[in-house]
Amino acid sequence: MQNADVVVVGGGNAGYCAAHAAAERGRRVVLLEKAPREHAGGNSYYTLGATRMVHDGLGDLLEILEPDERHARTEVPPYPTAEFLTDLERTTGGRGDKELSETVVEGSHDTVRWLHQLGLRFELMYDRQAHERPDGTIVFWGGTHVRNVDGGPGLISDHERVASRLGIQVHYSCPVAGLMTDEGGSVVGVRTADEVFSAESVVIASGGFEANAQWRQRYLGEGWQHAKVRGTPYNTGDLIGAALEIGADRGGDWMTCHSVPWDASYPENESNRTMTNRLNRYGYPLGIVVNRRGQRFLDEGADFRNYTYAKYGKAILEQPGSVAFQVFDASSRSMLDAYEYEMPGIIPIVADSVEELAAAMDIDVDGFVQTVRGFNSSIDTGHPFDLTIKDGRRASVEPVKSNWASAIQTPPYYAYPVTCGISFTFGGLRGDVDGRVLDGSGAAIPGLFACGEALGGLFSGNYPTGAGLTAGMVIGRHAGSLA
Repeated sequence: MQNADVVVVGGGNAGYCAAHAAAERGRRVVLLEKAPREHAGGNSYYTLGATRMVHDGLGDLLEILEPDERHARTEVPPYPTAEFLTDLERTTGGRGDKELSETVVEGSHDTVRWLHQLGLRFELMYDRQAHERPDGTIVFWGGTHVRNVDGGPGLISDHERVASRLGIQVHYSCPVAGLMTDEGGSVVGVRTADEVFSAESVVIASGGFEANAQWRQRYLGEGWQHAKVRGTPYNTGDLIGAALEIGADRGGDWMTCHSVPWDASYPENESNRTMTNRLNRYGYPLGIVVNRRGQRFLDEGADFRNYTYAKYGKAILEQPGSVAFQVFDASSRSMLDAYEYEMPGIIPIVADSVEELAAAMDIDVDGFVQTVRGFNSSIDTGHPFDLTIKDGRRASVEPVKSNWASAIQTPPYYAYPVTCGISFTFGGLRGDVDGRVLDGSGAAIPGLFACGEALGGLFSGNYPTGAGLTAGMVIGRHAGSLA
C-alpha cells in the first residue's frame, strides 16, 4: 500500500491543475495516469491549447504572453465576463449549469495568471483567430485569443515540468480499477491492478467516455459507435462508472457531445497523436457542405466557426454513410488554413467543372449541380465579404447560409470528404463549483472530487472553442485547493 494525501486520477490539463493546487498547499500528491508515458496527456495533448479567458484587451494579456514582435501591430478586443457568459448561454441553449458557468468564467483570468506564474507559457493565436488588414494591422476575433505555446503537447510538457518541481509523484501505465470507501461511505483511496493507494481525497480527472463505443451507442444513440475518436483512446469512462457504483449522481447532458468535421480520407484518422489537429476541417464557413445526394444540410455561416464546429460533427454523422464533402472554388480554396488543408497525405478531389467534381465525389451529379446553381444565384451581393465580422452576406436558400456566402464559380473546384470526429462527451459526474462529487440527494461524497471532462454540467449540444481547457483549469484548481 502507498499512502498519499491526495490521489489525482488522470494526467491531462485538469488533473495537473488539481495536483498543482494541492501540492502548493503542502499536500503529498500522487497522480495516476492510465496511458503509458509516450501516450500520456489525455485529450489535452490533442488540443491546440486554446484557452478562453476574460480579459481587457492586449494590454491586459501582455504579462502572460511570450514576446512577439507582432504585438506592436495587433488589436485584441476585450473579452468581458458578460460576453463569455453569453457565449456559453447561446452555444448550450441555456442548458448549462449557470452557477458552474459563472464560476469558470469569473475564475478564468486569475487562473490563467496563476498557471503562468507556475511556469506555463502562453501566446496569441495568430494563425487561427486573426486576420491581417492591408495596412498590416492584425485584428483578432472570436473570443478565444490565447493558447499554450506549442499547443497541447506544450501544455502537457509545461504541466509535467511544474509537477516535477512541486514534488508530485506521477505513475504512468497505471489504470485505476476502483475506488475505496470506508464504512461511512467516504472515499479513502483507489485500487489499481497491482497496488492500493490510500488518500484523504481522490480527484477524478480521467476524462469522459468518448473512447468507449458501447457507452457512446448506449447514451448518445445508434450510429455513434461509428464516430472517429479524435483524442486519447484511454477515455473510456472507467472512473465515472466507479463513482456511480458508490452512489455518485450523473451530471450534465449524457445525450450530446463535442463532435467536429473530421477528415474522412486519411487512413489513420482516429486517435492519431502525430496528426493531432491536422485532420480538423474547419474551413467550411468559406464554402458549402453537401451530402451524397449533393444537397446542403447545414448553415455553414451561422456564426464564427468557434461557435459551430463542435456541433457539426453530429450533423455529418446523420448524413448517408456518415460522410459529407466540403466544397470550395479556386477563390475560396486560397483562403483555407494550410495547416489543415495542405497537410501531407491529404489529396483533395479536384475538377474543372461542377459536374466533373460531383462525378469524382461519387455523389448525385444532378442534385449537386442544382445545389450549386441555386446557392450561387441566391447570394446577397450587397454585403461585402468580410471574415472579421458576421458580414450578413447571405445565401437565401434552404438551408440558408447566413454569412460569408461566396459563389462556387471559379475553377478549379475542390472537395474534401469529412466525417464525424468525437472529441469528448458532455455528460459526467454531478458536482458543485469546487468539484465535490454529489450523490443523488445532492450531498457531497466525502473525499471525492471531479474536474475536467469527468465533471458534467457545463456544456450541452454545442461548445465555444477553448472553454474546455479553461473549465479544467478553474475547477481543477478549486478541487486541488480543497482536496
